[in-house]
Amino acid sequence: MRGLATVPTYVVMQPTTLCNLDCAYCYLPFRAADRRMPVPVAEAVAASVNPWARAGRFSVVWHGGEPLAAGREHLAALIAPFGPEVEHHVQTNATLIDDAWCRFFAEHRVRVSVSVDGPRERNSDRVGRGGRPAYDQIVRGVAALRRHGLPFSALAVVGRPEPGLATELYDYFLDLGPDVLGVNIEETEGVNTRDNSHDPAAVTAFWAELLAAWRRDPRIHLREVEWSLRYAAAVLDGTADDLLPRRLDPIPTVGHDGSVIVLSPELAGFTDPRYGDFSSGNVLVTSLAEILAGAEGTPWVGEFLSGVEACRTSCPYFGFCGGGHAANRYFELGRFDGTETEHCRNSKIRLLEGVLEHARDHRSPAA
Repeated sequence: MRGLATVPTYVVMQPTTLCNLDCAYCYLPFRAADRRMPVPVAEAVAASVNPWARAGRFSVVWHGGEPLAAGREHLAALIAPFGPEVEHHVQTNATLIDDAWCRFFAEHRVRVSVSVDGPRERNSDRVGRGGRPAYDQIVRGVAALRRHGLPFSALAVVGRPEPGLATELYDYFLDLGPDVLGVNIEETEGVNTRDNSHDPAAVTAFWAELLAAWRRDPRIHLREVEWSLRYAAAVLDGTADDLLPRRLDPIPTVGHDGSVIVLSPELAGFTDPRYGDFSSGNVLVTSLAEILAGAEGTPWVGEFLSGVEACRTSCPYFGFCGGGHAANRYFELGRFDGTETEHCRNSKIRLLEGVLEHARDHRSPAA
């Protein structure tokens, strides 16, 4: 976990900045503008990605805005330069999914992840441009996926952890039918300035309750809980040092214009007097492989890596989280070399504490 790897495990691509929704907690600055990625940008990225994919498993994640707002024809043109070894994923609000999109996903072997926050009353932040609730459109899109037999993942944002919520959410997603569920405590980042501080006991209890719900019926892969259980098992086995990679995955995000931002997709579209536009280069000028080889020279990246080292020496949870996320540091602390953030507390520290709390409460009498 020192420095950046020069070859990532996946690339995030922004086919358009446009989103047809206007969610209250969205961090994207240009979601009302339709700035589409030109095909030459995808061709330039594919020139680096295709050799990586031939050497081992590799994914391209299409992430907007709302990627489907780019349209099937344009998204197909962006996918076309990538070789057959590349796995394609799309993160979508599902409101545009219909039978034609399902045929598209099957033809292009695109894996779908749906953003939905639980039952209708839990989706009040997910609204269209006119403020109308988007829930009915979301579930229609999910129904289309199920009708076509397409597996999908789900991603839920939790704004206020409270007793009973974790069980309610898990039961809902059991019925909805994803095979993987990710749960995010709402983050203060980008244009979302809502406070994300919560009572520590409430957050810890939320994660413990979610684990309990999952253990009763573990049909869904529960992303955060399984991460934490894997870490706990490695600690007990004395192999925790093997969980973190030797070098950080750069997680390059390629913006609609070809600019490359490493480590945090949430920084795309923002500028700062000290750091400029956060980019490490543009694929229309320099190959993605060359950009990543020199990414540590980007001024803010060096500052972030200093922060990672500060976390390593000061935080007992470092082995679990690996030093936090760049965007959370920037948007919460105003710089990259700080250490603990509210995001760390909500989604790393309290998560692990919730798992341990559940284990303590359910240990056998003999223990």
